[in-house]
Amino acid sequence: MNRTEEPIRLAYIVSHPIQYQAPLLRRIAAEPDIDLTVFFSSDFSVRTYHDEGFGTELKWDVDLLSGYKHDFLPRMHSKSSLSSMQPVSYGIFRRLRKGKFDAVWVHGYATWNAIHAILAANALGIPVLVRNDGWLGDRPRSRKTLLAKSMFLAVLRKLIDGVLTAGTLNAEYWSAYMDDVPQFLMPYAVDNAYFAERTAAAASTQKQLRADLQLADDRPVILFASKLQTRKHCNHLLEAYFRMPEPRPYLVIVGNGEERIALEQRVAEKGCDTVRFAGFRNQSELPRFFNLASVFVLPARHEPWGLIVNEAMSASLPVIVTDEVGAAPDLVKNGINGFIYPFGDIEALQRALQYVLQSPEKAAEMGRNSYQKIETWDFDRNVVALRTALMSVTGRSVPCQNESVL
Repeated sequence: MNRTEEPIRLAYIVSHPIQYQAPLLRRIAAEPDIDLTVFFSSDFSVRTYHDEGFGTELKWDVDLLSGYKHDFLPRMHSKSSLSSMQPVSYGIFRRLRKGKFDAVWVHGYATWNAIHAILAANALGIPVLVRNDGWLGDRPRSRKTLLAKSMFLAVLRKLIDGVLTAGTLNAEYWSAYMDDVPQFLMPYAVDNAYFAERTAAAASTQKQLRADLQLADDRPVILFASKLQTRKHCNHLLEAYFRMPEPRPYLVIVGNGEERIALEQRVAEKGCDTVRFAGFRNQSELPRFFNLASVFVLPARHEPWGLIVNEAMSASLPVIVTDEVGAAPDLVKNGINGFIYPFGDIEALQRALQYVLQSPEKAAEMGRNSYQKIETWDFDRNVVALRTALMSVTGRSVPCQNESVL
């Protein structure tokens, strides 16, 4: 691009500040040829709020707002709840027109504000990019729901100019509903360096964390870290764990939610003294648990992506996930950096755990493979994909500033 040419003005419409996205937005904003402005529908996540999934009051302890231009859209009412119809914001059309944006990027499409933004952009003649993490099996849907969805997406197809796909299953999802819309792989990624560096630094406090959790030094640790909801199926991990031969490794469960009491009762029924419930831990605390662990497990069903898998891999952990975790096809290779097992197959999960934990050397080798895999599933690739998409939909040149990632 001729350096005298103005940067591409990009508006990003998203529901609220998200801890996973903040570092990516800072990374994009640092690009001299992309002038990014983020419009949020709600500010609830920058304050203390009640998280239904975790079942607790929480406030994220990482910076969600600095390093990029942003604005909070005015709402029709003051409620902070999020749903397909809430909140209802106004002023999107006016802001897009005033900002003279060259492209609009919308996160998701099934909310009032997302549809509002897509319609406003079309009315102003601004090309639209859409990104989500859905896949065809990410939730159960009735035949009637699937029909309605197909009809809705057939209309949406006429209003968008490209999709930013999260990975293999997400690309299949978009191809199934609108195979003629250009796709640009913008991998679902986390701040790999943050988790790698923080996990390495946590080695100095591992002894204290083991003492706090009453863990002996001579046993490996299996880690689960997620919301304790039914669809996460931590109970499957417990049952596989109970089948493992003595002496068992420790199982550390990080998170809160509706299933915690039932899980604790099951542990008590088995008289098992090697399971620890660590409760909800904030973003900055997770690297301490990654450093403690020998393997990470996500036994979930209908999991759209599972960014916790990225985090664990950035921390050089082997990962064991079900075939219903969206990240699985892209990030996990059986026997190399972990295992993908059929959802609900307790025996397969048990076998995978025993394979990974057969020796400290095997777990460490698979953990190194995880890190090597996730190293290139990163924000650099996100920026390359975004540049490619912007060139496609605007017809303007947005050259990559970091040729090494191509």
